[in-house]
Amino acid sequence: MSGGGCSVRAIWILTPHDAVAFSRRFAVVEKRWRTAWETEGGGGDGDVTGAEMPLPADYEVAAAFAERRRREGTARGSGIRTSISSVGSDSWVDDPITRHIISLHIDKEEGEGFMLWPVVLQKRGSYYILVLPLVDPQSFKAYESLLKRSDCGSSAKEKGNLSSILLNLPCITGALMVAQVIGDIITGDTAETEVIVSTGPSVGGLLDSLTGSIGISSRPKPIAAPVAAPTASVSSPVGAPQLESLKGGVRPFDKDLLRNFILGAMPFGTPQDLNYANVTSIRTTGFSADPLPTDQKQPAWKPFLYKGRQRTLFSSLETLNAALYDRDDVQDFLTVSGQVTCRAELEGLPDVSLPLSGLKAACVEVSSFHHCVQTSEPTDDKQTLIFQPPLGNFVLMHYQASCNMDPPVKGFYQLSMVSENEGAFLFKLRLMEGYKSPFIMEFCMVTMPFPRRRVASYDGNPSVGTVSMTEHSIEWRIVSSGRGLSGRSIEATFSGTVRFHPITTQRVNSSFRSLSSSAFVEDSDSEDNTKNGANLDDYLMAKMNKDLQAVDLEEPLSWQAYNYAKVSFKIVGGTLSGLTIDPKSVTIYPSVKAPVEYSVQASSGDYILWNTLGKCPSAALPKEL
Repeated sequence: MSGGGCSVRAIWILTPHDAVAFSRRFAVVEKRWRTAWETEGGGGDGDVTGAEMPLPADYEVAAAFAERRRREGTARGSGIRTSISSVGSDSWVDDPITRHIISLHIDKEEGEGFMLWPVVLQKRGSYYILVLPLVDPQSFKAYESLLKRSDCGSSAKEKGNLSSILLNLPCITGALMVAQVIGDIITGDTAETEVIVSTGPSVGGLLDSLTGSIGISSRPKPIAAPVAAPTASVSSPVGAPQLESLKGGVRPFDKDLLRNFILGAMPFGTPQDLNYANVTSIRTTGFSADPLPTDQKQPAWKPFLYKGRQRTLFSSLETLNAALYDRDDVQDFLTVSGQVTCRAELEGLPDVSLPLSGLKAACVEVSSFHHCVQTSEPTDDKQTLIFQPPLGNFVLMHYQASCNMDPPVKGFYQLSMVSENEGAFLFKLRLMEGYKSPFIMEFCMVTMPFPRRRVASYDGNPSVGTVSMTEHSIEWRIVSSGRGLSGRSIEATFSGTVRFHPITTQRVNSSFRSLSSSAFVEDSDSEDNTKNGANLDDYLMAKMNKDLQAVDLEEPLSWQAYNYAKVSFKIVGGTLSGLTIDPKSVTIYPSVKAPVEYSVQASSGDYILWNTLGKCPSAALPKEL
């Protein structure tokens, strides 16, 4: 059983108040569970059989989940054995994975209770999603014995620890995917992956700058027949993000939509296709009526065939994260996270061969691929991906690499307080140095955040761009949308002063005590609660930033934070990592006349300029230790 795929015994969705909002049981899978125990010939410790471990009622699951929360301290638990851990609890196993793969102890009014394991736990919005996959009796017994051993966690023997048990259970991965897609549905996060398409060829250079960068990004329409979107209402706000509130109140989700998805995606409890767009389209339009060639098998990720004008679209979307210090003793940090997205509007079931180039220059550290992709071994500077594309937009690959070019925005930022309510700042930046056409910077903005102070006014004029002010920040727009920067670099400077509203004196220590006594009355399990020191700090930070004034603190602008400026930008025309696709090298078999379009976009993630006159966090590289 452990060598097979994934089958799910039951699904529960619980509210923060430990009430079951939705549940679904699969009788066919439950019958297989009982049969497996009968074949095994006995139960675990105490000879409990499969028939004596049935699926519990909703109120029993809710009670067991509440009891686990009390026993472990939080809904997830710490995953680490502590002085309050008891034999038989998940924390006794001393493995952090027990924060996500948990056990529930069901108490029965008549007779002995039993354990549910493995229960995959995922928190989405205000809800807790529990997925119980089918496992073999041997794995169940192995975990039962692990709950009573004294040598768990990293000190356990290799063949007896939790990782070795889970390694033989591929159903865990399947259950995690089920929980993920259910979370997407109840939070309304079911939008299709974006593929950027250029509406016209870019001629580059000055003309692009003057015309607002020809080649505006747009999102293509879905290939499949249009599916009527669920109507958002008070009782079923599908498509709108579900927001948590510490003061209570859980926004409902569309149970009929979720129920219909489960019926189509995992009939009889076995997941077949967890793609929300595919399942919805199948329910609306049905399967394709076009006959397939006798020598081809239709994959699960392509339930019906495409008809119409043929073309293939690829997009490279990269995000550059950077920490720039402008200090001799601290090295700058840059890393690129990217993905290649695809939309293949091709008739039939063709194979697409896509060569990637620039692997050496990009120094790709981590990469993952869509399940329809077969990869060749990297040779020299190239690697070939062969895949039979699904319908619609999908992410072909994710990767993380180093930045192969100089930072698109580099320089320094200085800020010093000349008085309690006034600070002097200086920027000296250089944009797009070393970047030639076809690279185009479509916009660039620098933000000076002051989360602990209210900005009253500022003085100073930048050498280029415009400046605006909000209550807690100053925004310097260097390059505006529609006036791109291409084929040249510019230097931008901005010096001035910023004045803040006076602050009201209030001692922090007394506030800290009042907060610590009341904070967790409002939130018993914000994600994980009070016994986790890091989360305690996060919670207190949020409360203090919201309610208190800054005074008598080390930093005059923020509490337990550093002074920095954040850069936001968008660049089209090339990749920052050096990993590229040549559209002319893409081949399709059987051969068809289908143009291949390729677009590239890079944007800023956490792109930080640290104040060179203040404190800044940094980490020593391994070679420096």
